[in-house]
Amino acid sequence: MKYIEWTKYGAPEVLRVSTKEKPTPKDNEVLIKIYATTVTAGDCEMRSLKFSFLFKLIIRLVFGFLRPRGKVLGQELSGVIEAVGKDVTLFKVGDHIFGSTGFGLGAYSEYLCLPEKPKSGSITLKPVNMSFDEATTIPVGGLEAVHFLKKVNLQTGQKILVNGAGGSIGTVVIQLANYFGAEVTAVDSKEKLDFLSSVGASKTIDYNKEDFTKNGEK
Repeated sequence: MKYIEWTKYGAPEVLRVSTKEKPTPKDNEVLIKIYATTVTAGDCEMRSLKFSFLFKLIIRLVFGFLRPRGKVLGQELSGVIEAVGKDVTLFKVGDHIFGSTGFGLGAYSEYLCLPEKPKSGSITLKPVNMSFDEATTIPVGGLEAVHFLKKVNLQTGQKILVNGAGGSIGTVVIQLANYFGAEVTAVDSKEKLDFLSSVGASKTIDYNKEDFTKNGEK
């Protein structure tokens, strides 16, 4: 099978197409034929090490100090279950799934084995009314959005401000908050404001023109 190999830290040119044997699922794993993946900001930052000194050190300690140790980037995926281990109960061959690989990465590949209940990340059945491409963009931002909304226990009629609303987390937060009946104020750059209104923001703020912490609103 083909995969995108992460050979060292640096510009996109450090990635290259390589081949290796298709993996075989363990007893608790599923083999996924990947139909789509994403290139997230997180993938690019890890590849290039565009972090503060402390985070650069952490990334090097986790993934390899001089160069990444045989890692394949990619956090989000969608595809079809091609094989299942003998202990798998949640999925069957032919299921259309999507999900996140978590800190294990690995989605820049034609095939990937994941536990049916990953310790990091999550996989689940893909909604039938979504394409593989559409579903692939949801998991990382979606899981983060749900996590933080649970923290604030958002209720109908409340007001919520989303700072940096145009990212993968913020765009999902806006849609979920709107669904729950909250009034959403979205803060981001001018070129994103029309889009943020289209996904449910009641009010938008261009942070280059206004400091929302000084406008007197709560």
